[in-house]
Amino acid sequence: MSETVLLIGGGGREHAIARALETSEADLYACAGNRNPGIARITDGFETLETTNPKAVVEFAEEVDATIAVVGPEAPLQAGVADELESAGIYAFGPKEAEARIETDKAFQRRFMAEHDIPGCPDFETFDDMDAACDFVDEYDGDLAIKPAGLTGGKGVKVIGDQVTAEEGKEYIRDSDYDRIVLEERLIGEEFTVQAFVANGDVRTAPAVQDHKRAYEGDEGPNTGGMGSYSDATTALPFMTDADYDDAVSIIEATVDALEDYRGILYGQFMLTSEGPKVIEFNARFGDPEAMNTLPVLETDFFDILTAARDGDALPVLEFASQATVCKYAVPEGYPTEPDAGAKVQVDEESAGDALLYYASVDERDDGIYTTTSRSFAVVGRADSITEAEQIAEAALEVAGEEGLHMRHDIGKPELVQQRIDHVEELRGE
Repeated sequence: MSETVLLIGGGGREHAIARALETSEADLYACAGNRNPGIARITDGFETLETTNPKAVVEFAEEVDATIAVVGPEAPLQAGVADELESAGIYAFGPKEAEARIETDKAFQRRFMAEHDIPGCPDFETFDDMDAACDFVDEYDGDLAIKPAGLTGGKGVKVIGDQVTAEEGKEYIRDSDYDRIVLEERLIGEEFTVQAFVANGDVRTAPAVQDHKRAYEGDEGPNTGGMGSYSDATTALPFMTDADYDDAVSIIEATVDALEDYRGILYGQFMLTSEGPKVIEFNARFGDPEAMNTLPVLETDFFDILTAARDGDALPVLEFASQATVCKYAVPEGYPTEPDAGAKVQVDEESAGDALLYYASVDERDDGIYTTTSRSFAVVGRADSITEAEQIAEAALEVAGEEGLHMRHDIGKPELVQQRIDHVEELRGE
């Protein structure tokens, strides 16, 4: 039986997925709201459509005779695209709308963790009355994280004592148009991510990754969707122990057990605190940029994972190359608050050297490549150490040219990694 895979989404994460499927025997098609030149180049067909419109996605899937679909971003999952594909007889590697609530509804996420006694859940309260939420800020003994309950593209969270004062936090709550918010204890530590491939009750985890959310070097500026990330040549990161990694995996496994019928990627974002890993949030798909750290070192055939998931078989044991990775994003000037969308960018792909180049939220037109309101493209270095991988990625940033794009140069550099190590040692009293 010939196989056809439909990839849904047009960002850097989806370009990494497309690369991971490029060498399989299956035909590969893609659809997205923007025309990603990297994805379009390696697929048998690319359709520009609104991916949060389940009917449009299913029509294209049927047009290309898709046998498997991979849903990249969270918005189509929230819109029920996986549900509609299944109704049409097409296997979707991605959770249905109800299971995707583990990401798309943070109030549900916290209640779910509490009800099922999933470890690593911080103290929290949910509010649909913003005045009551402000009163809680005044009454709470300590700092709080303010989280809109719905999707915000990684840019909606405000942390009192870090990004804002208590008064600024209350002003943010009052001025927002959110229907519900979650207030939870501020977690102190170092963030890291573990991504799991999940289907048929099996959980297969990837090496830990650390993302860098702040827009500017030295972890300054507003939160973004992620300016870059790194992983080590082992499953843990330099500031973690193997036990820390195992604890995070145990939390993911407990969550999958409670969800019962979950399939796709479950991404656990953790804070390594003095008490061990605590859950910042779950995502119902690969991280972006974390997919660009994980998939380039995945030696197991991704297509074999997809077919095992669909056929009800045990997922293969995952093999990863013993390499570190460093990913750095180039983003439009002004991102994330006032991004310069619609600017034409010149990308000199020959300058990437030994790095991998992933196109993200750009739009390919007849006369060139243009920025959107989100991140433009990423470069990824792979090597035996984080330091070597960083040097490869840094050299490859030359593809961005000198004008119109912004990037963080400090991601993966020894000084910043050492700061993470020192921070955790301080927390642990070492």
